[in-house]
Order: sequence, then structure tokens, then C-alpha cells
Amino acid sequence: MATASKDGDGLHRAIWAIALPAMLTNVATALFGLADLWVIGQLGVPAAQAGVELGAKFMMGLLVVFNFLRTGTIALTAQAAGRGDQAAQAAALARATGAALLIGALLLALMPLAIPVGLDFLNARGAFAEQARTYVEIRYWGGPLWLVNAVLVGWLIGRKKVRAVLAVEVAANIGHIGLDLLFVLGFGWGVAGVAAATLLSEGLKLAALIGVVAWETPAGMALRLAFRRATWDSASLGALFRINRDLFLRTMLLTGAILLMARDGAHEGPLVLAANGILYQLFILSALILDGFEASAQVLCGEAVGGNDRQRFDRLVRALLLWGLAFGTFITCVYALFGAPFAGSFSTDPAVVATTLTYLPWAVGLPLIGVTSYVYDGIYVGATWTRALLITMVAAFATYALVLWAAGSLGNNGLWLAFSLFFVARAAGQALLLPRLRRATFPA
Repeated sequence: MATASKDGDGLHRAIWAIALPAMLTNVATALFGLADLWVIGQLGVPAAQAGVELGAKFMMGLLVVFNFLRTGTIALTAQAAGRGDQAAQAAALARATGAALLIGALLLALMPLAIPVGLDFLNARGAFAEQARTYVEIRYWGGPLWLVNAVLVGWLIGRKKVRAVLAVEVAANIGHIGLDLLFVLGFGWGVAGVAAATLLSEGLKLAALIGVVAWETPAGMALRLAFRRATWDSASLGALFRINRDLFLRTMLLTGAILLMARDGAHEGPLVLAANGILYQLFILSALILDGFEASAQVLCGEAVGGNDRQRFDRLVRALLLWGLAFGTFITCVYALFGAPFAGSFSTDPAVVATTLTYLPWAVGLPLIGVTSYVYDGIYVGATWTRALLITMVAAFATYALVLWAAGSLGNNGLWLAFSLFFVARAAGQALLLPRLRRATFPA
């Protein structure tokens, strides 16, 4: 009994050793969006705040679909670490960085077409359309920086260097907030200042990450492997693209759900769009905090699969779900107590504040509603069950679209209802498939 208790304590420590720094890192990441929306909100111009919100959603839709560069790199690196294979870790870094650079070049080539088409899809109309365009035309140039940053962060997390990632995120965000205040409130650059601050911050973050990665032993090996033909053989690239293809399509559906929210919110006018932008920041803040458990699941479950340790995998799944639900409940309680003054501080316009508080209960409940799906996402990515992850996302998106259509008469409340049920459907599908996937991965 004493040994079992000690093993359990070690398991919980392992979870929190990754989850806590990952939470702090993600909070620092969330400050990018929070700082932008808060600073522009101090101008008291709803059209400017709506423009930043819509422009940020455009950039999210453009880049977050490539988040597989981060999650796929975490999974492959963690599994290689579980096998004690440094060469495989180096190869994962080389291949993912090459993919990021290629995608970044393609995005820049498509820039003249992507901006007008994307803003038109998001219903950028009227007073906030020009503001959104200004924001996007500046931030778009940071796309390749964001992609390489995603790879480097994923590789470091896969090697359990989460504290180093935290230090970089904190430094980058301190710089970002300072630049936001200087450019917007100091120089009076408005929306252009917000975009320029974010662009420069991505560059500072990349420089810092390169410095951290360079100290890791496999990094030098990765540079050498990048110039070897064997690194790019069809079998290795096939495994990489299989995982990344599924994650890409899955993330496209997730991003599509969020973009549909922004698009439908734009139909309601700048007040609702600005309010939804504030509520989305509350949602994404809670999601990024709870994503700490997803990061733990990706790394630890990946190691368990790499080491073929079924018992540890099972114990990890139970512990991660319990910790996730407990912390999701905690954040929901914090939002219920302090969410109103926090949300109200994002604008000096009384109408925007009043509209935000009307729909605040949806943001309060989402941490508890969504946390189970976040944890399952981490488990599935760590185990590289990416095809099953995609299947459950397709089912959840279909549920979301159906509810969105059926609840159209409810207006913005219907929009948030559909978004909430989207997370419930994701978690339900993942829970149903997990036993079969576990048996296939760990045959008796």
C-alpha cells in the first residue's frame, strides 16, 4: 500500500511538473490577445475594438490550423524520449522546422488573395472593416515567425523543458505589453500600433527560443540531419504527414467553429462583436490555463506509449481527468465571483460593457464544460491517435453546425449555446472511442 501511494504521488508530481509551468506559459500567451483588446478598448471606440477582434480572428484562422506543428512535434519528441532515442528527437525538430518554413513561404505568397477573401468571409463591413484590414496587413508578415515558434515550443515541451518555454513567453509578453502601451496610448497609432506590437513580439520570441534550443544536445544533431537525405525519406515523412494531416484537418474544424462565431457575431453589429471578443478572451484564457493538463497528457501519455507501459497510461488517464475537472470547476467559480468586473474593464464604452455582461454567463460555464475535451485531446495526441481525434471532431462540428442552425432565433445566446455543446460532443466521442484505442495500442 505504501509503495502504491508513493507511485501515485510520483504520478501527480509528474503531471504538475508539466501542467503548472504550461499553465503559466499559456497565461503569458493569452496576454497577447488580452493586452491588445484591453489597450485598444481604452480608446473608447467600438469600431476600433471590433476591428482588432475581427483581425485577430482572421490571424487565428490563418495560423492556428497549423498548430499541428506544435502538437505533432510534442508527440513525436515525447515518444522518442520515452525510447531514449536522441537521434529521433533531432530528426523531429529538423522535419518540423522544414515544414514550418515551407508553409510560411506559401502563406506569404498567398497574402494578396488571402486578406480580402478572409475578411469578406468574416463579414468585415462598415466602420470596423478598414480597422480590421489595417491590423491584418501588418500582422500577416509575422506568420512565418509564428509557425517556427510553434515548432520550437513543441520540441522543448516534448523534452520536458516547460520552464524554459515559460521564461521565454513571460519575457516576450512583457515586451509585447510595453510595446502595446507605447504604440497605442503613447504614439497614438491605434489599431496599427496593436498589430505592430504583436509582430515585433513574435520576432523577439523567436530569437529567444532559438537561443534556448541551441543549448539542447539534439539541436546540433538536428542541424546536421537537416542536410542528410535519410532525414527526408518517404517513410519518415509519411509518418509525419499522416499525423500532421489528421491534426491539420481537426484544427481546421475547431478553427472553423470559432470563425463561425465571429462571422455570426458580426451580423449582430459592432457592439455584439466587441462584446463577443471580450468574452472570447475570457474563454481562451481559461482554455489556455486548462491546456496545462493537455500538455501533461501529450508528454506523459506519449512517453507511456513509447515505453509500451499500459499500466502507467491507464493511471495517467484517470489522474489527468480528475485534475482537469477539479481545476475547471475552480476557474468557473472564480469567473462567477470576479468575471463581471474583469470583463467590464476591457472597454470604456458603457454600451459595450452592458452587452458583454448580458452574455457573461456563457463564458463563466465554459471552463467546466470544456475541460474534459482538452484533456482527451492531450491523451489522443500523445498516443498519436490522430485519426480518431479527427473523427470525433467531425462529429462534434456536425453537432455544432446543427445546433447553430436550429438555435438561430435565439440570436447571440444561440451562438454561445452551440459553442458550448460543441465541447460536450467532443468529449463524449473521445470517451466512447478510448477503450477500443487503448486495447489496440496495448495488446494483452
